Amino acid sequence: MSGVDGGKGQVIQRTAEAADELYRVRDTYFPKEPDEKISKLQSLADAALCLLDSLPPEERESPSQRASYEFLRGKILDVFPDYRKEAEDHLSKAVKLNPSLADAWLSLGNCIWKKGDLSSAKNCFSLALSKSPNKKILCQLSMLERRMAQGTENQEQLVEESIRHAREAVALDIKDGNSWYNLGNACLTSFFVTGAWDHSKLHQSLKAYQNAEKDELMASSPDLFFNSATANKYLENYNRALRGFEAASLKDPGLKADEEVQKIINLLEKLESSIKGHFKAKRLASLASSLGDINLRSSHRKVSINALAEGLNKAVAVVAKILLFIKHESIAPLYYLACDSDQTCFILSVYGLHSDAVKEGDRVTLLEPCHRNIDFSWKEKQHYQFKSIRVDFIQQILVNGKGPAPQHTIRSSIHAQHKA
Repeated sequence: MSGVDGGKGQVIQRTAEAADELYRVRDTYFPKEPDEKISKLQSLADAALCLLDSLPPEERESPSQRASYEFLRGKILDVFPDYRKEAEDHLSKAVKLNPSLADAWLSLGNCIWKKGDLSSAKNCFSLALSKSPNKKILCQLSMLERRMAQGTENQEQLVEESIRHAREAVALDIKDGNSWYNLGNACLTSFFVTGAWDHSKLHQSLKAYQNAEKDELMASSPDLFFNSATANKYLENYNRALRGFEAASLKDPGLKADEEVQKIINLLEKLESSIKGHFKAKRLASLASSLGDINLRSSHRKVSINALAEGLNKAVAVVAKILLFIKHESIAPLYYLACDSDQTCFILSVYGLHSDAVKEGDRVTLLEPCHRNIDFSWKEKQHYQFKSIRVDFIQQILVNGKGPAPQHTIRSSIHAQHKA
């Protein structure tokens, strides 16, 4: 078993297997009541410690033997979500007795992370990696770097380091679902925190999640489905997002992913009802008539939304009139009902701007628009059908012929959630 010499006797081997089973339960057992999980973990931990204590004294005499004993004891005690000093003490003894025990460094780093000492946790992971490359340690280091990035001035640099370590983990085992999952989280976090709204990062995250799903060991991971659904939500793949959040909810009710399902349904119903609103043809014709005199100052070619392809449309622009600001439950994005010069109504979603940056009655120019044609049914109850354009960064939009003022811009602080 990893981190333990199986030749030291059946007790150590069986304890290592019990510890692995303990962590398997931690990562795959999600009852409706969280206390049930803690109770089960406590029972399994007590049994594993009892087994470990049956190790004869003569088999814990050498530094190597003692290190294995201290490592397993600390690892078992650290299975719980809260920090436990006793676990840290045993793991610290293990690495002092055998500095080459990489799994002990990994467990110690995880334990110290829980008490908020992120720099010391990173040192533990770095020391472990100095012994030899290890995909588990690379994944934990990648996760830690994303956590360290939050609220710091150099968050973009730390997130890029996180992606680099995530890729190194994948390179060590391209079939390991957890490594792919970690890479997906790193790319998803990068998409949100850099402020660049790089579509490639979002698509890379989805591709990584899809590779993670190929690993049967990840099939029970609610976090994988939750974060994949998050990426799909922001790409306006609403059908996939709904299915992902529903799967996450079924696997772990504690994630409250069912609330995310309801938020999307509520949003879709608002968007759908706005499209089917009360703007009569004569009124739309009057509103759209003011769009004809807009001249583009760039090399973009002016087109209507019906001429757009699905996805990103290079070298073209759509001019539109803002008809309605659509209020909804989330802070971002902003949603508007708009119509183009052909009087075609569509949904405009805007990231990176305050709600007062675009107002009803404004004329907007949408450069290189990202177009989606939403058309799907959810559980045969409701059919959603409308066109949308998404603005991911402020360079994509002009309001009444001008770029947004600096005071109207905001930076997203959204991160991949749950074991990110």
